[in-house]
Formats: sequence, structure tokens, C-alpha cells
Amino acid sequence: MRDAVDKIPEMSWHEARKAKQIRISEPHSEDKPSEVTEVYWIYALRKEGDYPEPTPRSGKWLIFVPAMKVDEVWAKIKRATEEGKLGGSSKVATAKPISLPNQKAKHPEIRVICVYTYDWADEVDVRRIREELRRLGITWKIPYKADEDTIKGRYGKGVSKYYL
Repeated sequence: MRDAVDKIPEMSWHEARKAKQIRISEPHSEDKPSEVTEVYWIYALRKEGDYPEPTPRSGKWLIFVPAMKVDEVWAKIKRATEEGKLGGSSKVATAKPISLPNQKAKHPEIRVICVYTYDWADEVDVRRIREELRRLGITWKIPYKADEDTIKGRYGKGVSKYYL
């Protein structure tokens, strides 16, 4: 993904925005999300093994956790992402206060962690990552959402490609 930051003109708008967010969050990559108030997201990038570049059908598993548990859960996901056990990247919501009410954040005591996959149509890969998340302790049902739906502002019931 770091190489992708240098290829912004060749990337989709969504991937370019993500690359910019990764750059901005880099100084906080080793920080606890509950203590970061300078940026909205902290990213983890795969460091081991190869993984396909995102396609127009990229997406993410959405893991909603209580704010008081976010550091613990993020540490596991960050390590697994870097070790090449998940997809190409993951991100976690930080404690940065939102200046205006966030219509998407219905519960301020909940944080979201996104675990990205390159293509929601690759069901084998999507399910492999879901199984790895179960091994990390995320045993409750979680939704999988296509980035295209996020870009189009689609939220709520009926949007998930998978719910496992």
C-alpha cells in the first residue's frame, strides 16, 4: 500500500483518499486509538506476503467495538494485518472529537475497525479473512460492506454484501 501512495494519479478517487489518510495517520501508527485526537483514523498495512491491489469491488469487514475495548481489539487486528493474515490494510476510528454531529456515528461510545479486502466478489478471500477475525476473537456476526456503497453514501440495513 505504501507504493500506492506514490501512484495517486493512477488510482481511483477512493483509493487516493485512502492513501492520503494513511500518510496523515502515519505518525500515530504505534499509538492507541483511544489516545489519538489529531486524526480520525489509524491504519495498519500488510508488511508480510503479497496481496492483490484493490479492485473497483474492494470492501471491508466492519467491526463495531465498545470504545473502552478498542485498543485491545485494534492491537490484535493491527498485528494480524501487518503479519499478512488479513487483507492489505485495516483502519480504526480514533478518539478525535467530531466538530459537527456525525450522522454515521449513531453511538459515540462505539468505535469501528475496518478490515479491507481487495474484491468482495472473491468470496474465498472474504471468507478467509472472516475466519481469521474469528480466530482473533471477533466471534459475533459482523457486516461486510463494498467500498462502492460507502462512496455512494449507502448506509443501514440491506447494504451488507455479507453478514457472518
